[in-house]
Amino acid sequence: MKTLVWHWGRRGAGPIFAARLAEALNGVPGQSAALSLPSGAEILAGRDAPPCDWREPTYTSTLGFIAKRLASPLLRPRTLTHLRRLAPDIALCAMPALLDAHMVAALRQLSIPYAVIAHDASAHPGDGLNFLALNQARLLRGAKHLFCLSGHVETALRAQGFGTGEQTLTKLWHPPMDLTSAIPPLRPTSRPKLLYFGRLLPYKGLDLLADALDVLRENRNFDLRVCGDGPNSPTLDRLCAMAGVSVERRWFADNELPELLAWSDALVLPYREASQSGVAALALAAGRYLLATAVGGLPEQLAGEETALLCSPTAPEIAHGLLQLTQLLARPRPASDGGTPGWQSMAAAISEAFG
Repeated sequence: MKTLVWHWGRRGAGPIFAARLAEALNGVPGQSAALSLPSGAEILAGRDAPPCDWREPTYTSTLGFIAKRLASPLLRPRTLTHLRRLAPDIALCAMPALLDAHMVAALRQLSIPYAVIAHDASAHPGDGLNFLALNQARLLRGAKHLFCLSGHVETALRAQGFGTGEQTLTKLWHPPMDLTSAIPPLRPTSRPKLLYFGRLLPYKGLDLLADALDVLRENRNFDLRVCGDGPNSPTLDRLCAMAGVSVERRWFADNELPELLAWSDALVLPYREASQSGVAALALAAGRYLLATAVGGLPEQLAGEETALLCSPTAPEIAHGLLQLTQLLARPRPASDGGTPGWQSMAAAISEAFG
C-alpha cells in the first residue's frame, strides 16, 4: 500500500511530525510513503531536509492565505497532476492545516480515501479563530480513518460522534520527537537551567508559573528562560521583572530548537489544559527532564517516563515540583528503560488500521 502523508503548514511541529511519520511508514514491510509539505516549510530549508515528493506553494501572510483559498478551483488541475503522479492508495493528513480543503477536494475527485491524525478535539483558548478557519469537523467527517494521540482526545471525538458507522477511530500516542542535531547529554548541576518553550497563550499556564516563582521566593536556585510567540501580557511583564528569569517573545525557527534544548536541563509545562504535548515529545527525545501539570492527555503521554514529573495545576504544587526537579538535576540521570513507543510502532499501527 502506498500512502501520501501531507501537512500544509509551514512552521511549528507539523512538518517535523509529518516527515518522521512518512519515514517510519517507509520502514513498514509492504508499505511505502510519499511526503507533501509546503515549499516554504522551515524543515526543508536546512541541510538535513527530509526527502519531499511534493512541495506545495502555500502562503506567507493572511492576504496570501485568502488569495490561495479564492484561487483553489483554478489550482486544482496542478494538484490532480501531483496526485496522479504519486498514485497513492490513501492519503494521510499528519496534522490539520488551513489549506486541507483544497487537498480533500482533489482526493475526492480521484476517489482516493483519506485519513486524519486529529491532534485536538476542540479549540484551546486563543485558538478559536484559527480553529474556525480550519473547519476541522468537516475535514474529520469525510475521513475514512481517524487517529488521535491520547485517550483524552479520543473521548472528546467519540462524544462528538466520530468513529461511528464505516469510519474507524484509533488511539495512538505521541512518540518522542527527535531533531536532526544531536543534543549533548545532561550533567548534574546545582543551578539548573529551566526552559518554558511554546506559544504564550493563557491556557499554557504562565500565570501559574509566575505565581509558583513567587511562592518559592528566595528558594529559587535555578534560571528560567521563557521562549515563544504570542501577545504581550501582564504575566509576561511579571516574569520579566523577576530575578533569574528571561523572556524572549518571538517565533523560534526549527533550526533554533537544538540550541534551546542544549541550553536547558529541564522543560516546564505549567499548562491549564492540553490534548498532548509536542514540547514534551521534544524534551523526551532530547533526554531532558520535564515538569508538567497533570491535565488533559499529559498523564497518559508521560506515564512510565522516569525523567517526567507531574503535578496539579496550582501554584503551590508547581512550586513543589520545581524544587523536586532541581533536586533530581543535582544527581546523575538514571538509565532509561524505554518509555513511549516510537515512530516505527506508530507506523505499524497505522498500517494495521488501513488494512
